Amino acid sequence: MTENEISKIILDCAFRVHTTLGPGLLESTYRTCLAYELRKAGLLIEEEKALPLIYDEIKLEYGYRIDILVNSKVVIELKTVEAFNDVHIAQVLTYLKLSGCHLGLLLNFYTKSLKDGIKRLAL
Repeated sequence: MTENEISKIILDCAFRVHTTLGPGLLESTYRTCLAYELRKAGLLIEEEKALPLIYDEIKLEYGYRIDILVNSKVVIELKTVEAFNDVHIAQVLTYLKLSGCHLGLLLNFYTKSLKDGIKRLAL
């Protein structure tokens, strides 16, 4: 399955969760519900995936955590913020670089309409 095919399923599931729950809940709530929907859709997911960082001779085992990694190909970072800012985008790009993935989805569940809270990022 390609990254684009996976991302379509992810977005369908994210819209389902957002339509059912609406905005204003905790990020962890959306992560748990989205993970449930993704599993139901037959995708392999890892929640709170530890992403080690290696610098010279130092290895930080749990330097970062990806909210959801799908089929070892697509990084999902969830937010519940008024608007994305540069640090959110930099965070996803860093996760892509460190994980070796090429596609990331930054999803903001705080928005009234989820379509206004989607940012697709690629390396």
